[in-house]
Amino acid sequence: MTHRETAGGCGLDADTRRDMMRTEVGERKTRAGRVRGFASGLAESSPARFAILIFTGLILILTAVLALPISAADRSATPLADALFTAVSAICVTGLVTVDMATHWSTFGNVAILIGLQVGGIGVLTLASILGLVVSRRLGLRQKLIAASDTNPMRTHAGPIAESQAVRLGEIGGLLTTVAVSVLAIELVLPVLIVPPLLILGWEPWPAIWKGFYFAASAFTNTGFVPTVEGMAPFAEDVWMLTVIGFGVFLGSVGFPVIFALARKVRFRARLSVHVKLTLVATLGLLVVGAVFIAVLEWNHQPTLGGQEPWFRPITATFLSMMTRSGGFSTVDVSQMNGSTLLGMDMLMFVGGGSASTAGGIKVTTLAVLFLAAFAEARGDQSMNVFERRIPNDVLRLAVSVVLWGATIVATAAIAILHITKEPLDVVLFDTISAFATCGLSTDLPARSPDSVKYILSATMWAGRVGTVTLAAALAASQRRQLFKRPEERPIVG
Repeated sequence: MTHRETAGGCGLDADTRRDMMRTEVGERKTRAGRVRGFASGLAESSPARFAILIFTGLILILTAVLALPISAADRSATPLADALFTAVSAICVTGLVTVDMATHWSTFGNVAILIGLQVGGIGVLTLASILGLVVSRRLGLRQKLIAASDTNPMRTHAGPIAESQAVRLGEIGGLLTTVAVSVLAIELVLPVLIVPPLLILGWEPWPAIWKGFYFAASAFTNTGFVPTVEGMAPFAEDVWMLTVIGFGVFLGSVGFPVIFALARKVRFRARLSVHVKLTLVATLGLLVVGAVFIAVLEWNHQPTLGGQEPWFRPITATFLSMMTRSGGFSTVDVSQMNGSTLLGMDMLMFVGGGSASTAGGIKVTTLAVLFLAAFAEARGDQSMNVFERRIPNDVLRLAVSVVLWGATIVATAAIAILHITKEPLDVVLFDTISAFATCGLSTDLPARSPDSVKYILSATMWAGRVGTVTLAAALAASQRRQLFKRPEERPIVG
């Protein structure tokens, strides 16, 4: 056979086939370059839209994986509504469920869910930046800006911003290192503390280790998935287990910038920023207020705290107060709580945890800024001052925007679900706020609702985790800085 003879009966000689292969490879490289160029341009021009695109893509991928028969314990395809709901709940680190997490999913499905909640808890752009830092051992300006937009919503808008932030742009590399180290350390230490109680309860070693890691990941990411058939019932009066899980939820809810700042405080005696101080004070304050509130309203209510020993009721109330910050674990039947308690927990869930954390809600610093603004207005001060620092007005504008967008999302979803299910308002509002705040506490409404409600709650979880500021920035037609001011006129307010 000669060099010019045809191959495989295709009527093409070897030289022609080689040319065709080179052309095809070149076209593939060109298409890949175009895709990279588009992604790079989108990430640079609009980090908000880039984040939402990647975030939504991961949800769709996990939905497809969970819908496969291999993901279910009985090897049957999971309905699309349940697969999508679970995927959104995992990546949005919410914890709401429509199926039994302990029995429905196979080992393959559980591993996929764990990967999803880890990615969602750390943050898509933060995780991508960490991987880039590991591979290249350096961060360019573009990578720093992308990572910064994941830790500070004010950076989602185009144009320069003041660098008096909790984490400055030059410190992004250190923050990413702190995120990676803290995630690994906390999720390795927590299982060591969780596994012994499981062994004491009579569990076999391997299931205890697996469930211990599952509990640890679910606690630190503030997801609230429970891998046991009995739920949290076996640990309802286990002080050690409740303390460990509560501590994991607390660390996840304060936010990575706070952990980063505290680490720098220990190592270099660095000054704590206003953001860190506000986050810690507001978090601890709401924890105490919530615990007292739940204890008072449920103290003699037999289906909840009233059925426990008096000495243990404050512990349960404190644990539940922490879980409203986005943890999602519960040792009592939430659906049996008084309507007044549910309303108070609605408020705590709506606030949520710290900024750039695994928690959801409008964030504790948002609430703190609003209170500072109201206090300054009552005193007649021209500016908001706290911890010997002045908070600029653009932060107040952002806080008001977050609250209004959040309230609008919750109200719209709650009205739609009320119309579909005809359930009581307190039940619908509780689960809707839990979805928006990515909390996970539930009256079991999603499991007994039609698919349309599952889709509405999925969209609510998505909007809550993406963040109202990021969502607004992504939907904005333009993010140009206005170079002129219009004439001032004051409407009557109040």
